[in-house]
Amino acid sequence: MLNPKQSDKLASAILYAIAGLVILILAALVGYILVQGVPHLSWHFLTAPSSSFTAGGGIGVQLFNSFYLLIITMIISFPIALGAGIYLHEYANQKSRLIQLIRTAIEILSSLPSVVVGLFGFLLFVVQFKLGFSILSGAIALTFFNLPLLTRSVEESLRSIPDLQREAGSALGLSRWETVGHIILPAAVPSIVTGVVLSAGRVFGEAAALIYTAGQSAPALDFGNWNPFNTASPLNIMRPAETLAVHIWKVNSEGIMPDATAVSAGASAVLIIAVLLFNFLARFLSSVLYKRLTATR
Repeated sequence: MLNPKQSDKLASAILYAIAGLVILILAALVGYILVQGVPHLSWHFLTAPSSSFTAGGGIGVQLFNSFYLLIITMIISFPIALGAGIYLHEYANQKSRLIQLIRTAIEILSSLPSVVVGLFGFLLFVVQFKLGFSILSGAIALTFFNLPLLTRSVEESLRSIPDLQREAGSALGLSRWETVGHIILPAAVPSIVTGVVLSAGRVFGEAAALIYTAGQSAPALDFGNWNPFNTASPLNIMRPAETLAVHIWKVNSEGIMPDATAVSAGASAVLIIAVLLFNFLARFLSSVLYKRLTATR
């Protein structure tokens, strides 16, 4: 029989081994993708349009579409999630049946497969609302996909702030909204930014929902024309937009591109690098915002 100290050491060793194994597997996957894809990266590859039947195409349009769709999605989903998170934690009666129903709906939405969200978006936005395969259809569908995770993230960020800070705001004569706006939200900014980045990475790498809503085509864009109402403009939200993740799926499934392996490997490496950069940038921004909003040095 092991004594308590030996049992604790054994349990700690097992947990460290499991954590190390997970990190090793993750590092191996990321390393394999980068090793296979980075040699194919070049400025031409990152900026040139794709080519279906000839070798030498790039991912310029798909890369732009991915970032643009991400921005539109976050513009739609973040204000809704922020308002919902503030209401659910700071104002709502937690024993209300309506609030319990809302929480149940959030849990159900967060567990839906992305392909179901895509089919829902196709039937409602593409067909019923006649938006067609477009950035707007994809962004609205991804809002349904992203909103539950983002709302829960905001709510958990607010829950992590001690009630003493709320009581201090009331003691100073601040209203509930003033307390939330000037005390609670600034303190929760790092956690909220982290949640936004996690959801942004989820959106950036999404493919299934966008196949049925944003489409599988990437028309040539005129980057000298920034009129959002022009069909060739990159800012036109009513045009179809094949994203980077959809492009990877399409390249591997169609089999008509001569250099499909190289394009797929390069695009996968770009996708991984972009997600890593999102995370590093988020840590920096959360630190800066926290110092500014809480007046700490």
